[in-house]
Amino acid sequence: MRAMFAGMPWWVKWVAVPLLALFVFGGVITSILGALISFAFKALLFVALVGGLIFVVKKFSSSGSGAKTSSGDW
Repeated sequence: MRAMFAGMPWWVKWVAVPLLALFVFGGVITSILGALISFAFKALLFVALVGGLIFVVKKFSSSGSGAKTSSGDW
């Protein structure tokens, strides 16, 4: 592979080849990045919702009559 690029100008190695790779594999790269960003967003949303649920349950369970209530009081 190095022998093939040895006689080429610098702009072929550093500009043309990466642009061709982006042109050919651009759809694959963007779909993978989109899936990763979507997964990260959904994971953060899940963590926030679980944290909010735990906060609400602790707040309502401790604001009862002052004593700890059992889960059978629902």
